[in-house]
Amino acid sequence: MSVIVNNVTKIYGTQKALDAISFVVEPGHIVGFLGPNGAGKSTIMKIITCFIPQSSGSVSVCGYDVIEQPIEVKRQVGYLPEHNPLYLDMYVKEYLQFVGGIYHVKNIKERVKEIIDMVGLEIEQNKKIGALSKGYRQRVGLAQAMIHDPKVLILDEPTTGLDPNQLEEIRSLIKTIGKEKTIMLSTHIMQEVEAICDKTIIINHGKIVANESTASLKNNTSENTVLTVEFDKKVNESALIKIEGVLQVKKKPAEEIWLIEIKEDSVRNNIFQFAMKNQLIVLSINKEKESLENIFKKLTKNV
Repeated sequence: MSVIVNNVTKIYGTQKALDAISFVVEPGHIVGFLGPNGAGKSTIMKIITCFIPQSSGSVSVCGYDVIEQPIEVKRQVGYLPEHNPLYLDMYVKEYLQFVGGIYHVKNIKERVKEIIDMVGLEIEQNKKIGALSKGYRQRVGLAQAMIHDPKVLILDEPTTGLDPNQLEEIRSLIKTIGKEKTIMLSTHIMQEVEAICDKTIIINHGKIVANESTASLKNNTSENTVLTVEFDKKVNESALIKIEGVLQVKKKPAEEIWLIEIKEDSVRNNIFQFAMKNQLIVLSINKEKESLENIFKKLTKNV
């Protein structure tokens, strides 16, 4: 496994930032790490990257323990912090050569050229970092995180503050990189997780409240099932709500398409029986997928 977090707790004074959390990030996966502000996302990323130690529990990256073997861990990890600290007075190519030198990268000039091509910095490579747009600075941040060819990338809010075009560019770049690297990223943008993440981990008040594939999370989280049902003729809402097992109904603003909330999947049969009794044809009936945003709100609401 690329990253193994086992029963990790982090305490700051009297505050428990992480409360015995455990998860695994498998090789070659892009994992979205979600949670409200202050939930503990950045804390666990800093522990994985050896910036701060955990209070208890264990963390390993590519088989190396973050406490016992921090230098080896750092060789395996590329890290883009939330605020992307860069030397603004350095030129792009100069900065990447400097970072590569810290990692003792061999054939540094060839590697810098390769990384510049990979992240799309060719046009900007001879500019000072301070003269770059936010989107290009993020590209420089990604380039420095990858200069030593790490197996794992940890990206903390990599698209914060980007305009829609820049966001799409960085998102596409991360997805491309994810074909060869293991990536763990934190974000508040749900569409980003849905677009590029294989797996979603949601943390709230220092505890993990969801840890599964993004597709499974969207399919399994809702307590009730919402069906999208299309009939061939006009149907009265008052008639639909009387079907046994139907909790509520709502008409979509298109023809005779209805959102019907049910408690149990067996209620589908009652809907078909209703249609037959009223000489209706069910043109389609499908399970409505709940949005990741609504799932996030449910799992992280204060109780």
